[in-house]
Amino acid sequence: MKRIAIQGEVGSFHDITAHRYFEGEQMQIICCSTFEDVFAHMKQDPTVIGIMAIENTIAGSLLHNYDLLRQSGMTVVGEYKTHISHCICALPGKSLEELTEVHSHPVALAQCQKYLSRHTNLKMVEDEDTAGAAKYIAENKLEGVAALCHADAARLYGLEVLEDHVEDNPHNFTRFLVMSDVRKADFLRALNESDKSSIVFSLPHEEGSLSQVLSILSFYRINLTKIQSLPIIGREWEYMFYVDVTYDDLTRYRQSIDAITPLTRDLTILGEYKAAK
Repeated sequence: MKRIAIQGEVGSFHDITAHRYFEGEQMQIICCSTFEDVFAHMKQDPTVIGIMAIENTIAGSLLHNYDLLRQSGMTVVGEYKTHISHCICALPGKSLEELTEVHSHPVALAQCQKYLSRHTNLKMVEDEDTAGAAKYIAENKLEGVAALCHADAARLYGLEVLEDHVEDNPHNFTRFLVMSDVRKADFLRALNESDKSSIVFSLPHEEGSLSQVLSILSFYRINLTKIQSLPIIGREWEYMFYVDVTYDDLTRYRQSIDAITPLTRDLTILGEYKAAK
């Protein structure tokens, strides 16, 4: 049985992603209130797998999570892209006109702004989790309150779906990382089948330092799919660069890493894994 730590409650998008990625496998979900707690569980028990959102096609990257991953020493063993769909739900028998508040995660509320702007009777209240909002309403029998969450979470907690697919943009996906203690990683991935890597490094504050690295990756025909910079606290105008690359030749990819390492500082491979389709 796999033990999987997620941020949020059962029925959240992290939970949905865990069940889709490990479809058909037995698992125990460990619900955490923060992403820091996810990594704490993984450090306490090396067999625990972590699942963490890293970017959304509308809201962008979760910058803090990049830093948490780097500091944790965990490795990425996989990724999954989950379609994000929200519904409005409430206690059975309630109509939309009777409700005065809608509770959800702030990102979910932001992704449904157009819909919510048409329902001025609904005051938006931020919560830690989409499914957690549904759970709270159900457990406390809050009659005038709606939750914004996935329809599966609504049904899980006995709420009635009043309207489904209320998100502003139907092309809304979140990319999740599947993470493991490095000592357990090979049980969860076939390294020789990997075609994607996430790396992080800093660079000397010199003209052309980044372009040199990118030129080498291009020379080895390594496809750069994402680059994200984060400032290094205490080192003004210096940055950590988080880079995702894809490749079709593992040997050539490793040669490229060897080639750029002397040009970088603190280069770390965060994970080598199979890219999500």
